[in-house]
Amino acid sequence: MILIVDDRPENIFSLKSILELHSFAVDTAGSGDEALTKTLKNNYSLIILDVQMPGMDGFEVAEFLSGNNRTRDIPLIFLSAVNTEKKFITKGYASGAVDYIVKPIDTDILLLKVKTLHRLYEQHSQLLTTQAKLESEITFRIIAEAEIREKARELHGILASIPQVAFTATALGEIDYVNERWYDYSPSLEKFPGVCPGDPVISDQWKKMLGGTSALELETRIGKLDSNDFRYHLLRVVPVAEHGKVIRWVGTFTDIEEQKQVEKKKDEFLSIASHELKTPLTSIKGYLQIMDKVLTEDGKTRAFAERALNQVNKLDGLINDLLDVSKIENGELKFDLHELNFEELVASTLDMLRQIYPAVTIEHNNTVDAWTRGNALRLEQVIINFISNAIKYTPSCTRLSVITRVTEEGNLYFGVQDAGIGISAENQEKIFGKFFRVSESAARAQGLGIGLYICAEILNRHDAKFGVQSEPGKGSLFYFTLPLIVKE
Repeated sequence: MILIVDDRPENIFSLKSILELHSFAVDTAGSGDEALTKTLKNNYSLIILDVQMPGMDGFEVAEFLSGNNRTRDIPLIFLSAVNTEKKFITKGYASGAVDYIVKPIDTDILLLKVKTLHRLYEQHSQLLTTQAKLESEITFRIIAEAEIREKARELHGILASIPQVAFTATALGEIDYVNERWYDYSPSLEKFPGVCPGDPVISDQWKKMLGGTSALELETRIGKLDSNDFRYHLLRVVPVAEHGKVIRWVGTFTDIEEQKQVEKKKDEFLSIASHELKTPLTSIKGYLQIMDKVLTEDGKTRAFAERALNQVNKLDGLINDLLDVSKIENGELKFDLHELNFEELVASTLDMLRQIYPAVTIEHNNTVDAWTRGNALRLEQVIINFISNAIKYTPSCTRLSVITRVTEEGNLYFGVQDAGIGISAENQEKIFGKFFRVSESAARAQGLGIGLYICAEILNRHDAKFGVQSEPGKGSLFYFTLPLIVKE
C-alpha cells in the first residue's frame, strides 16, 4: 500500500486517482502528525510526501521515519512546488528520501519511479521474510542437533554399561558407534564379528534388513579374536524411527551359549526318553490288541481293554511327536517328495477322519483336481493335525469346513475353518513355536504343544507358506499353500 501525505485535498485526489488507475492500493494523510500515526499502525511500501505542510513539514516527518526501526526501510519520495532549490533537495535526501520531485509533476515519470520503488520494496520485504525463515530454520536445526547429540550420548552411555556387544548404525547401515566389548570380537568399526563356518553370514543378513523397517533377530556363533571357541549369540537389531522413517539402528549381541546347551541337553533327553519308551510301549500296545481280540464274551472286561488301548494310542502319538521333534533338532527329519494328486490325498484323509469323528460334519464342497510335489504321509500328518485341533478347540464341535482351491498367484490352497475359541493376535505369532500352548486352552485339550511346530517344519520342507487367521471367540482358519504342478 502507498501512503500519500499532503495538506491540500486536491493534490491528494489527483495523485490518488492516478495511482489507483494503475492498480495501486492507496492510503492518505492530511498532515505530518496523521502520517506518523498511520505509519505506526500500517505497513506501507512507499510514502509520497509533500514538503511544505503547516505544523510538521515533510523534512521533519522524514527524519522521524528514518530514525524508527519499523519505518526506516520505507522508501520516501518528496514532492515540492516551492522548495526547488538545491539546498532543499539536498536536505530532502539527507532526511531519508530516495527521490525528490518538483512540481508540476510529470505523470509518466512519477509512475515509473513509483513502480520501481514499489517493486524494490516488495523484493526487499520478501528477502527479509526469507531471511527470517532461514534464521528460524537454522535455530531449529541447531536445537534439534543438540537434542540428537544429547540423546546419542545417553544411548552410548547405556550401551557402554551393558554386558552385551552393542553398536549403533545410521539409517543407511553405516556403523557409527560400538562399545568396548565389540573389539573383543572385531578388529575395526567397519567389520562385523566373524561367525563359525556354516552359520549365516551377518553382513548378508544385515543388507537384507536395510531394505525394510523390521527388526532383525539372528542366532549365530561368534568367536573372540585369535580364538577358535565360537559361542552362540543372539543378534538383535531394532530400528529407531521418527515420523514413520528409520533414522538409525541399534544392535546387540547377547551370549546365549548356556541357554543353547540347556536346550540341547533337553532335546537329547527327549530323544533318548522317546526311543526308550517306544519299545515297551509297542509291546504293551501289541498285548492289548491281542486281549481286545480274545475278550469276545466278557463285554465289561473288553471295554476296559479298549479304553486302555485308546490311552496307549494317545501316548504312542505323543512319543511319535517327540521323536519327530528330536529328528528336526538333529537334522534327521528326512523324507522324499514326489508328484501327487492333492485332492485325492485330502479325500482319503477326510474319509479316515470322518470315521474317527463320526459326530462331526466335515464339509468339503469346493474340490480341486490339482497336483503338487510333496510327501503324502507328512502332508497327511499336517491335515490331520489341523482338523484334530479344530475339533479339540471348538466346544461341542459338530461342523467344520475344509477349503481347497487354486489362488490367484497360481498356488494350491488348503484351509480348515472352525468356530472355536479363537486365538489372540499376540499368540498367533507364537502358535507354530515349539512347546507353545495357548493358556486359555490348557484345560480344554491335552498335549505337549509341539504338533503345530512339527507341521511348520514339514511345510517348510515343502516350500509352503502357512499361517492362521483368527479372532478370540470367533473361530480360526489354519491354512497353507503349496506350489502347483500343471499337468499337460
